[in-house]
Amino acid sequence: MNLNAIAIDDEPNALDVVRLHAAKVPFLDLKSCFTNAFEAIPYLQKNKVDLIFLDIKMPDISGIEFVNSLPKVPMVIFTTAYSEYAVQGFELDALDYLLKPFSLARFTKACNKALEVQNLRDGKAKEFIFVKTGYEDVKVLLSEIVYIEAEGNYVVFVLKNKKMLSRLSMQEVSQLLPESSFMRIHRSYIISLDHIEKITRQEIFLEGSSIPVGASYEEKLAEIRTRMKI
Repeated sequence: MNLNAIAIDDEPNALDVVRLHAAKVPFLDLKSCFTNAFEAIPYLQKNKVDLIFLDIKMPDISGIEFVNSLPKVPMVIFTTAYSEYAVQGFELDALDYLLKPFSLARFTKACNKALEVQNLRDGKAKEFIFVKTGYEDVKVLLSEIVYIEAEGNYVVFVLKNKKMLSRLSMQEVSQLLPESSFMRIHRSYIISLDHIEKITRQEIFLEGSSIPVGASYEEKLAEIRTRMKI
């Protein structure tokens, strides 16, 4: 499923950043951008918008005032250079809060959160992600991922029947995956909870593979046992 989005920011350069990032998120369809919040109102009235990227500090009306003026509010991700507005943003049930300048990884994490929320609203669980490998973005079913392993400047997605190499960091991978089904248990490993076969004090076994638990991640074992009701 795609998310229809718009962006509102009085700074054209800030909108350019959103455009560039949005073009790299496969499920995000950035329909229009506005430097004047009032010009966005007729668009919202006539079109289906799932998500708004909204600056908070604007000259004529603040992002917070704008949200409060809408009779029907889509999901909102606030974008601002002022961290002091974060509390107000979250009090409005904003989905996320991006502090400028934000990275593509942080932007993608916010978009993934929006997709998960939309899927929950539609009664659907997130079923796949897109993984960049070489010059392609490849659709990967979450159910196929057994674990992910860091390998130098790359990560290896170990699937049920094959492996995929991607030039991502472990932090970027963590932001792509739903926390309900995946957990980092080592600086070099993220595992799928659905594929766990056996747990010991220092290792977790998945589909016949033994994955070590890092010393600084030992508390994750208790969390896994709690989640799996072991």
